[in-house]
Amino acid sequence: MSNSNNSPRYRHMAKPTPVPGTVTLGAVDTGPACGPPGKRMWDPRKSVVERTPNQLVLSCEQPGIMTVPHWHAQAEVNYIFRGSLVYEIHGLTVRLSAGQMALFWGGVPHRVIDTEVDTYFHAIHLPLIHFFRLRLSSRTQQRLMSGAILISSNAAADDDAAFLRREEQLMSQAPRVANLALDELLLRIERLTVEPHHVIEPPGSEAGTDSGELPSFQGLNRISRFIAENFREDIDSVDIAVSADIHPKYAMSIFKKSTGMSLGDYVTLMRISYAQSRLCAQEESIIDIAMDSGFGSLSAFNKAFRKRTGQTPSEFRRQRMSAALDQPQGE
Repeated sequence: MSNSNNSPRYRHMAKPTPVPGTVTLGAVDTGPACGPPGKRMWDPRKSVVERTPNQLVLSCEQPGIMTVPHWHAQAEVNYIFRGSLVYEIHGLTVRLSAGQMALFWGGVPHRVIDTEVDTYFHAIHLPLIHFFRLRLSSRTQQRLMSGAILISSNAAADDDAAFLRREEQLMSQAPRVANLALDELLLRIERLTVEPHHVIEPPGSEAGTDSGELPSFQGLNRISRFIAENFREDIDSVDIAVSADIHPKYAMSIFKKSTGMSLGDYVTLMRISYAQSRLCAQEESIIDIAMDSGFGSLSAFNKAFRKRTGQTPSEFRRQRMSAALDQPQGE
């Protein structure tokens, strides 16, 4: 699985340490910002996940309780070292306890609604480029992209040490070390599907059948990489297909089969995910954010944003700024 030419792109959110490669350290969520005694509150202004959809984003920290949900254009892996946390996803409450690992699609709005005081977890945000490297059955892949959550049933004795070691190696200055750590992470995720686990399906979903055939990895890799690098530009399905050297209809077919989304829907998700991070900065105008996020007009941005979130960009901004202002003083 390794690619010896380039180390994986990533951001690390847990401590302000300089990182190597083409990605520099962005905003970090390091403050205690306690809400209930001993529990940290998530500050949406400090989240970098939404604006970096083509980068591997890592954090090892106490999870923050979220007063509002968020979403992002990456798959998410959680591993709980100690304590427990409770998510709200699809209107359901999902508890993860020490030793459990979970995999879900971050494009579904989700939020942490409670934790124990001593909870410590590892969150890994996996770009679609790497998600498509996972050797999952087509049924599992489709279920995940449709909102299913895979959760391990039993704790593995070596996971605590292995997750900490991989995190350190992913930050290595040596590309080979970082790439091997990424390969090992993907193998660990694959093992989740063959070890005892359970799946939580979104309400009203129907698990599809397994065709036994996965679309070309190379084609999907080129498609997802091109979208990640160019979603803020004026691109369409023809541009995307040309980048992968395949016919537009085939590009649309294999992407839909793998993700349950059309190419256009995924490009829009990337743009909205990027825009929501910018909306948390009060100084930028909404029209500037719309244009910089790849929307050709303010009206197109408003329509797509409302369809995806149920809110206008202005309403979303007010809600996020209100949540930020509700943070305890002294964070």
